[in-house]
Formats: sequence, structure tokens, C-alpha cells
Amino acid sequence: MTPSFSAAAEWTRRHVDAGRLPVAVLGIADTKGVLHLEAFGTDQGRTAAVDDRFALYSVTKPLVALTAMRAVERGLLTVDTPLRDALPEFAHPQVALRHLVSHTSGIVDLVLGAPAHGGATTLRDAVERAPLEFITGTARRYNNLAWAGVTALIEHATGRDFEAEFAELTAAVGAAGLSFDTDDVHALHGGARYAHDPADLLRLRHPAAGAAARATDLLAIGTSLLTDDGAVVSSATLTAMQRPLTDGLYIIDADPAKRFENFGLGFNLPRRPGLIDHSVFGHAGWSGTQFWVSPKTGVCVVLLTNRLDATEPDVGVRFDELQNTVFARA
Repeated sequence: MTPSFSAAAEWTRRHVDAGRLPVAVLGIADTKGVLHLEAFGTDQGRTAAVDDRFALYSVTKPLVALTAMRAVERGLLTVDTPLRDALPEFAHPQVALRHLVSHTSGIVDLVLGAPAHGGATTLRDAVERAPLEFITGTARRYNNLAWAGVTALIEHATGRDFEAEFAELTAAVGAAGLSFDTDDVHALHGGARYAHDPADLLRLRHPAAGAAARATDLLAIGTSLLTDDGAVVSSATLTAMQRPLTDGLYIIDADPAKRFENFGLGFNLPRRPGLIDHSVFGHAGWSGTQFWVSPKTGVCVVLLTNRLDATEPDVGVRFDELQNTVFARA
């Protein structure tokens, strides 16, 4: 084990041993490859292993954004391509790719099947009929449905199924365990608190939250981005994706900590006062998953785990602590 990351391993072990996280896999990499990879805990008789797959939830979002930007690099899209190009019945011509991936589209995050939301039963149908709740580009509200619009644009531009395009991204770095197949993931805990059934989400293969991966899959992507090798996207594209798009916008969110977040083209750019490193980009997932890349330190950290309510006060996991243990010592 690399000594400088012992604090990150101890942080993870402490939360698993206390039952705050059922199981976890911690991975850390730099431009040369994996520096640390360790699994922790046993849950429902299944002992975690480093090559286990976990449901990523919103860590899916930047991966889908990278897929879209690969199409941009091929001249098939721009970030200003309107969603109406792919969905002619969509009623809001001002909504473009850049709004969809930065949570500034203004479209209502419809619930599938809800009578109040028109009874849409597919993601594509829901996004096509979604109304606006604010003027596009004037505010930021975290949105999951918008990512069905992203995949619609990818499919329209490339003429191929989105998951085929996604598979080309994973193949480019050897991330063979990264896909929307989720039968083998660790069981998810904490959903009852929110009346949420993870199976309902995962069966949708939702482009906002439906992917699964091994830690090494995400580390392979992180290493590619750190080395700027162009396998995932070019240096210029990666720079563009880290450019803040939501500075100064009104934030519609009950959580006051969200005011310290910013979004680029699919990446979350957290600048919370409690974080030591403000160069980081990446994303977290509701299941507790973490994927963060630090250009300043040249290190990527991945945490895969499986508890939806981990950050609730009575559970008490603070994932910023993990970031600090890694990036302060890198």
C-alpha cells in the first residue's frame, strides 16, 4: 500500500466497520496507473472484492457527457445543438446540449407514469413533452430527465444506439466492466427512507443514473484524463468541459451546500470551503459513489459503495473528508 494514502484507506475502513457504509472499494490512480486498490466489508453474505461492480447513480452523468463530447469532436454535434433537432415535438427550441448537461435547461423533471405529469411511460416520451419551469439558461436546478435528451441528441447525431457509443468510450480505455447492465451489482441500502426502489431506476438503464462499474473502470478513465492521452476526449475538449457554466445563476435547491457547486459540460466543479483542493472535477452518486479527478495533484480517487442515505445526519458520512485525505497527501 502506498503510505501516503493510508488515511484514505483508514477513513473507508472506519465507516464500513461502523456500519455506515455496507461495503466499499477504494481506488486511487495517477498518470502512471493504479496506486491503491482495496475492498472493505461483507454485506448480506457477500464479501467485497476489488473487481466488484457497483451501481454508480449520478456518477453516470459525466460519463454520458463524455460520450456526447466524443460526438462533438467528430463534428456531429456542437454544445449549441438544440434538442429539437433530435425530438421535433419538443416545444422549447432554446434548449441545447449545453443546457441539458449543466442543469440549466429549465425542463421539469417529470416522474414516469405520474398522471400529473402526463402519464409518460418512457424517458424519451417524458423529455419530449416536458414543460419549462424557468427560462432556459437563467437558473440551475439539478435535473435527471434532461439526460434522456442528451442521449436523444447522441443517437440522432451518430445514427447509432446510445449504448453502442458509450461502449466505444469504455473500450477506448479498457473499462470493460462499465455498462448499463446491473444484475451483478451490490445490493443497495437506504432507499426505503425516500420511498425509492433501486430496481425501478436500474431497469430503466437511465442515462442520468443507471450505469454500473468496477473501480478500475473509473480509474482507467481518470488516468486517461490526467495523462491527456486523448483516448477519451482531447485536451481541448476536456478543458472546455471544466469551464464553469453556472457561475452567478440562481440555484433552485433546498440544500445550502449546493451554492458551492458549479457545473461545466457534465462535470461537477465543487468549491466547498471544506475541500482542500479546488481544482477537482468529477461527480458523486446518490449510492455514495465518488469519482474525482484533481489536475493540481495529478491524482484520481474512486469510491464505490452502496448506501443511498449515507450523508443523512443520523448516518453521518462526509465524503469531503475522503477527498481531503487523498488530495492533501498526493
